[in-house]
Amino acid sequence: MNPKPVVPRSKANQDVEDAIAYFLEQDAIDAALGFIDALENAYNHIGRHPTAGSPRYAHELGIPELRFWLISGYTYLVFYVEHSDHIDVWRVLHGQRDMAAWLVE
Repeated sequence: MNPKPVVPRSKANQDVEDAIAYFLEQDAIDAALGFIDALENAYNHIGRHPTAGSPRYAHELGIPELRFWLISGYTYLVFYVEHSDHIDVWRVLHGQRDMAAWLVE
């Protein structure tokens, strides 16, 4: 089975840019590069195994198909919805945020 294309929304892309900027502001270049690699691995995983993500916030937000996947080695979560032809990435958020508030934006 071929993986589905992973298509981040503009807010997800901005979340990623913000995370990388934070690492770079902390002079954590290795962390920024590691984050990019870990994010790519997460996208590859959810493209191949979209149902592997947790539906934890789906009920709370009233979005039954919403799932998230933890970016390995980082406290960031990829929030996404599987469609028949692609994976729609809504946000990439730090795990200590109020997810419900950030996701409904």
